Amino acid sequence: MQRILSRTRLRAGSESAYDALHATVPAALAERLRAAGVHDWTIWRDGQDLVHLIEVDDYRAMRRSLADDPVNADWQETVNPLLETDDDYSGSDDGIPRVWSLADQVDGVAP
Repeated sequence: MQRILSRTRLRAGSESAYDALHATVPAALAERLRAAGVHDWTIWRDGQDLVHLIEVDDYRAMRRSLADDPVNADWQETVNPLLETDDDYSGSDDGIPRVWSLADQVDGVAP
């Protein structure tokens, strides 16, 4: 399993709308995320900055499977107007590069 960290940024003034939208995401979207290998997706917000921790079997495969998914497309049409930059799932990003881990150094735990 992979743990991927990514960031997005909200348009100014859309913080409350984003929080309300994510109070409960549509059940169909949650099902598609699980089917795409997502174990958990946690989002933190600091002002306009969003940090996502995604625990997934294969991040790139998940993004490929959701790129043309109609349920995800509907969600993106709803959430993208709140973001400074749209995510169309077309990229091959790997999230934010990991630099260091206490567990790796002290306990010898593999990433």
